[in-house]
Amino acid sequence: MRESRGQVSFEYLLIFSVSLIILIAFTLPLLENTMDNTFDVSDSIKVKSDLCKLSNAIMRVYGEGQGSKQTVYLDIDKPIKVNVASKYVSSNIKLKDNQQKLIKVNFDSKLKTTSFKLSKGEKTLIVEWPEKSPNMIIYEK
Repeated sequence: MRESRGQVSFEYLLIFSVSLIILIAFTLPLLENTMDNTFDVSDSIKVKSDLCKLSNAIMRVYGEGQGSKQTVYLDIDKPIKVNVASKYVSSNIKLKDNQQKLIKVNFDSKLKTTSFKLSKGEKTLIVEWPEKSPNMIIYEK
């Protein structure tokens, strides 16, 4: 009788171990895809937040008129290329599945179409509309 109890316990542990291994084999790939999607959403929100800060500064300078200046402080996680036009600011980000996503924020301004790259780290951007100038400018301090 005692031997059969040990046999049942061993069989139970063996079945439990195999079931656990099968469960892990199916859930790990799903977890990896979910984490990649979560990181993509997080990166998109961060870039959109940075573009919104820049857009708000541009709209303030445009509203205040010539002679005004606004400073924007950004903390960039990944290098990005910012495209600026008179009606919007945009950036393409690379997603985990190697696709590109365009993030665009609209506004009104007197900016010439331009683009610039922002490397990783803390950046200070100046949005300025110089006196007696028809166009606004953006530059890094």
